[in-house]
Amino acid sequence: MPHATADMEVATPQSDLTPSTSQANDDIELPDAPEPRTTTDKVALEDIFNDDVSDSELLTSTADVPSSPPLHNGTSTSSPTSSAPAVTTTVRTESYSDPTIMLQYYARLFPFRPLFLWLNASPSPSPRFANREFALTLSNDAYLRYQSYPSHDLLRKDILRLNPSRFEIGPEYSTNPRDRKTLRKASTFRPLTKEMVFDIDLTDYDDIRTCCVKANICEKCWKFATMTIKVLDAGLREDFGFEHILWVYSGRRGVHAWISDKEARELDDDKRRALVGYFEVLKGGAQGGKKVNLKRPLHPHVRRSLDILQPYFFEILVEQEPFMRKEGEERLLQLLPDRDLNDALRKKWASSPDRPSRKKWEDIDELAKTGVSKSLDTKALLEAKQDIRLEYTYPRIDVEVGKKRIHLLKSPFVVHPGTGRVCVPITCGGDMKKAEQFDPLTVPKVTELLKEIDTFRTEYLENEEDDGTIPENAKSMKDWEKTRLRPYYNVFNDYVTKLVKSENMSLKREREEDGHSGANGMDF
Repeated sequence: MPHATADMEVATPQSDLTPSTSQANDDIELPDAPEPRTTTDKVALEDIFNDDVSDSELLTSTADVPSSPPLHNGTSTSSPTSSAPAVTTTVRTESYSDPTIMLQYYARLFPFRPLFLWLNASPSPSPRFANREFALTLSNDAYLRYQSYPSHDLLRKDILRLNPSRFEIGPEYSTNPRDRKTLRKASTFRPLTKEMVFDIDLTDYDDIRTCCVKANICEKCWKFATMTIKVLDAGLREDFGFEHILWVYSGRRGVHAWISDKEARELDDDKRRALVGYFEVLKGGAQGGKKVNLKRPLHPHVRRSLDILQPYFFEILVEQEPFMRKEGEERLLQLLPDRDLNDALRKKWASSPDRPSRKKWEDIDELAKTGVSKSLDTKALLEAKQDIRLEYTYPRIDVEVGKKRIHLLKSPFVVHPGTGRVCVPITCGGDMKKAEQFDPLTVPKVTELLKEIDTFRTEYLENEEDDGTIPENAKSMKDWEKTRLRPYYNVFNDYVTKLVKSENMSLKREREEDGHSGANGMDF
């Protein structure tokens, strides 16, 4: 377990303060970070994804610890004064946030250099990274805010020193977060930029998903996450022109979107609130009330979303059976506009209590065509059915997460302490095939990854006989290449590479427009 050093205050554990919860008071007093470090390190672009680091320097006491995770033994023995023979019961369980496991993971697998390049958008250290806030949750649940680092190597060394169970990423501030208490005016310490983020949690679908509850997920309800990715990604790209959008699995039951375009990073809080509101189709309101209240004609984004969600709606009807139970059936009737039609539907369904949701949905049109209601407004019925489809398929966003730059969000590639699964990238660049193919239940756990490194060493590096299956570059392969993290690393590296190229092109254009290059420009 990491301990606080003399130059660091450690917040006492708080069960009601979580890193992903927006603060009611932005000026809350939180612990200082260690004293600033200085560095003159320069990182070449071609070397940015090379994570070769001397672990002997950083893991002096643990370098020889095997990659495979330890097992915790819970031992219960009889009283020493008892006349009966001593009985020992051993329960073997894995602890995903075990300090030994986390230390091995950070040292061998965490992509510190790509993370730096992503947040810095340049291979050379700059205030954009140095003034960035990191918040660390230690293994004793102490929560350290306002940590900052001039370079990826110093971030790596501190993570290995403190060995947090997870860490979050915050905004770039107007000055180094470590120095905030030395400023004469507190108002001069303010957030400048941060990626625009969205957070989706499947517990927000508990009123319509019937396969799982709370933190549990399965292939059926993960479909809601896939639908969310496809709808929001299309809107962000087509309606706002954003290009650099990364979707990341939260490690348990949700997804996070990181939009890294310069225009997105520089949005102030008012504009972030407006952007989130653009996608807030489901307003909630009073319990049992209508969640979708849209003006007609429908906005192009809503029309496009309906097209994307149409096939999923019928899958939801079959897999979730939202109208099978009495309360689901009544909810459907409540959302329909005609009383006579509702009475006819209620009578039909009463005679067939086990009628599937898909059939009940089809019954609406079939009975409407029979003329059971003389006053039926067919346009109102069509609009009501559109609203129902949106209520059961449209993204449910945690709106508070995206509204403020000051909000912290869990870093990609950290380990979820409850599931042991790595928060891996799902897709970037608008590749919706990857989103459709993603299965959270196959995402590797940290313990599995460490075992894979050991297995690779046993099968390939210590195998004296080459049967033709040993990779040619086996000895030079990095640890992440030996595990199932490899495709997720590739997604992230692709995202970061395109972002850096885009930033470089943008900077070049700005210089040309300012007259610092070209035929009439002056270079110094």
